[in-house]
Amino acid sequence: MAARALTGMITPVARRSVAGITPEFYFQKTIDNSRLVKVADPQRRREIRMFSAVIAFFFLLAMVYTWQHFRSLEYGYQIETQKTEHDRLVELNRNLKLEQALLRDPGRIDVLARQMNLEPPHPGQVIRLDADVPEGGPVIAQASAVAIIPPQ
Repeated sequence: MAARALTGMITPVARRSVAGITPEFYFQKTIDNSRLVKVADPQRRREIRMFSAVIAFFFLLAMVYTWQHFRSLEYGYQIETQKTEHDRLVELNRNLKLEQALLRDPGRIDVLARQMNLEPPHPGQVIRLDADVPEGGPVIAQASAVAIIPPQ
């Protein structure tokens, strides 16, 4: 049986039944919904807005947590780097103090002075710079007030 147009829009399509003897007919019908207008549902719109706000809040919360976590990791790395730098500087300072002590050794200075044919100092000739100078004692350098002469 051929498919015939019963009306202008309905077209029958014959199919055989799988289990039964009688054939099944399906009718294709085109529906025109262009004149329909969707009615806005304020409760549904409110639900969607609330759901979107909750999802946005949880997303923001997750992003803040992630940012805070990565910042704490970064600070941990910075602290560890600064600790190793501090340890390196402490070791360098210890080596420099040891070198300073070796260079200030009076025995070493005496041996070097004898190798350069220097004479031992006479009494009163040596002035220690790191000692406090008593009032009226020898002064190596002194700062005086500066006089400003105005231009004429």
